[in-house]
Amino acid sequence: MFTGIVTDMGDLVAVETKGEVKTLTIATAFEATGIDVGASIAHAGVCLTVTSVTAGGPRGTLFTVDAAPETLAVTTVGGWTQGRRINLERSLKLGDELGGHMVSGHVDCTAKVVSREDLGSTTRFVFEVPEQLARFVAAKGSVALDGTSLTVNTVEGNTFSCLLIPHTLAVTTWGGVKAGDTVNFEADLMARYAARLAEFPRA
Repeated sequence: MFTGIVTDMGDLVAVETKGEVKTLTIATAFEATGIDVGASIAHAGVCLTVTSVTAGGPRGTLFTVDAAPETLAVTTVGGWTQGRRINLERSLKLGDELGGHMVSGHVDCTAKVVSREDLGSTTRFVFEVPEQLARFVAAKGSVALDGTSLTVNTVEGNTFSCLLIPHTLAVTTWGGVKAGDTVNFEADLMARYAARLAEFPRA
């Protein structure tokens, strides 16, 4: 589990295709001694398992993860190339502060960035998701977009907006996101279960 609070921007330094699987090598400022092989790290909201860790590289630590066909098909990972920056978050530990919301790292789909409007103190992004997932999005509710916990500002049909503060733009990859881009979308777990319960008639 994760919180949607990005703690580092990793650099994708190598991509190797092995059959249907892609192996990604990522440089990070996380200390190598604090990452175990088999650990879960969220990469732009996608939970991937660490397969190797070494000290060194341009950021201090290098680690690898494998992306399977389902991940490549459903998320933005399939289009990642060397040099890309990636929002990273280590998995939640008991006793950690829950600063965002509960995020599983299981991405539902990609969302299209319809527009970006820089307003000075904030930046408004408008997103579009498939209609079957729009029912999980509610004003003042939470969504995870590229691994970042964001509050929904407005909703209209299958589009919704979020306001980002300058700090978020500075410490995540959001500073470079523009209209026409796609980002990883994960619906709020509570919204998902509430919608499922509503499908069954009361006894």
